[in-house]
Amino acid sequence: MSEAGTLTRADLAESLHKQVGLSRADSSRLVEQILDNMCGALAKGENVKISGFGTFVLRDKGERIGRNPKTGVEVPIAPRRVLTFRASQMMRDRIVAG
Repeated sequence: MSEAGTLTRADLAESLHKQVGLSRADSSRLVEQILDNMCGALAKGENVKISGFGTFVLRDKGERIGRNPKTGVEVPIAPRRVLTFRASQMMRDRIVAG
C-alpha cells in the first residue's frame, strides 16, 4: 500500500501482477476494466454487489431544509442522488477480527 494506508489502483494492479502472474500492463488494464464496468453500472442507475465484499447502492434523496451552522440561516438542499456502500457481513467480521 502506498500513502498512509491507502490502497490505490497501482497497488491492485501490482498485486495482480505478483499473485496471478499477469504482466504489469495487463494487470493495470484489468483493474481499469473492472472499475469502468462498476462506474458504468452505477451511472446507469444499477447497484453493484460484490459477494463477500459489499454492495454499492444508489439512493435518491429528496429536497429538504438545511441550516448553515455558522449563521443559522435555513437553506433548501436540492434533491440529489447519493452513492452509499454497505459492507457484507463477511467483510464486517474480517474488519472487526483484524
